[in-house]
Amino acid sequence: MTRQNPSLTEPQYFILAALMDGPLHGYGIIKVAEQVTDGRLRIAVGTLYGALERMERAGLVAADHEEIVDGRARRYYKLTEDGTAMLSREALRMQQAAAVVIGRSRDAGAAPA
Repeated sequence: MTRQNPSLTEPQYFILAALMDGPLHGYGIIKVAEQVTDGRLRIAVGTLYGALERMERAGLVAADHEEIVDGRARRYYKLTEDGTAMLSREALRMQQAAAVVIGRSRDAGAAPA
């Protein structure tokens, strides 16, 4: 069975989430993802750029601009409309999945009538 809309990996989800407030460069994305997960998720540089490349090909992110810092090019990425829609769908999917477990946990803890 194939899925039409595959879910995002955790790093992809938080990379897209990091871009919600505007364009960021790679290190900025890593730091925001680490911050919003209270340090639980630390995206390795190789993971980040591999994910950005795949998400750029899929139309979820786009290069925004580049600047030179200390003689090195720093590329900024932005969320696209498709990326925003995918992030919203994934957040809703996770919320619905969590509700199933939370609801069952509550039910299991309730005393029988």
